[in-house]
Amino acid sequence: MNKKLFEQFNKKHDFLICVDSDGCVFDTMELKHKECFAPAFIKCFKLQAVSKYAREVAEYVNLYSKYRGANRFIALVKMLEFLKEREEVKRRNVYIPDIEPLKRWTELGNPTPQGLEVYIKDHPDEVLLKAYDYSKTVNRNVEDMGSEVAPFYYVPLAFQAFKEFADIAVVSATPTDTIIKEWQSIDIAKYADIICGQEYGTKAECIAELKTKGYAPNKILMIGDAPGDYKAAKTNGVLFAPINPGDEESSWERIYKNDIKALQNGNYEGEYENKLAAEFDELLSPAPPWDRHKK
Repeated sequence: MNKKLFEQFNKKHDFLICVDSDGCVFDTMELKHKECFAPAFIKCFKLQAVSKYAREVAEYVNLYSKYRGANRFIALVKMLEFLKEREEVKRRNVYIPDIEPLKRWTELGNPTPQGLEVYIKDHPDEVLLKAYDYSKTVNRNVEDMGSEVAPFYYVPLAFQAFKEFADIAVVSATPTDTIIKEWQSIDIAKYADIICGQEYGTKAECIAELKTKGYAPNKILMIGDAPGDYKAAKTNGVLFAPINPGDEESSWERIYKNDIKALQNGNYEGEYENKLAAEFDELLSPAPPWDRHKK
């Protein structure tokens, strides 16, 4: 974990707002996963013969399941596992490499493209090489897509309100350079006191480092659109505000009009937060659609 960034960060307020980026601040999850991630998955693993099923698996894992928002390599493991289990894929005799080397690597710690590049030098396994190619292809696809992104309507309003009483940290699994580019392109980078992309650790690790600056747990709020964001918050004993997939605009309106007041008044923790978390948990499916449709 790279701690230099955190050593340079100084606490200025009693409150800390941690916020994810893709799918949370920006309406980019569907765009990136349908136009950048899924095509890279099909291309790099040579899944053209089962492209329909590969795309369905990729979109389920990254957008509509409990794995939404997961690290790209951890998500890739799940995508390959699901694809390998599907009868439609088995019938077409499509080759899928042994997943175990990739799975073992992801379990060693925070899996990053830089870390994989180093690891491959001593472990030149087929699935690791394909995963590295996949990651590079995703990055190229995102770059080619351009940076014409827009925040949800209430995001700038909420950030302006937060800046009156809180420090703001971007905590994301997206590469830091991409975050900076996207945030600067629409002039909201000015609200962030620190930007923690994938190179600086997992979301839980980043929150833990920020927490050492002296914030009380009930004055740290993690805003996110994925179960991993909730887990990162609760691992550190801090508060969570959900951005509900499919209802992001209303979620940010709720944050701006209700959550901020509840947080400042000390009324967020407890019944208020629990109700929001329960509603959020119901939105993402625990079972893939191809299993639910079986008779």
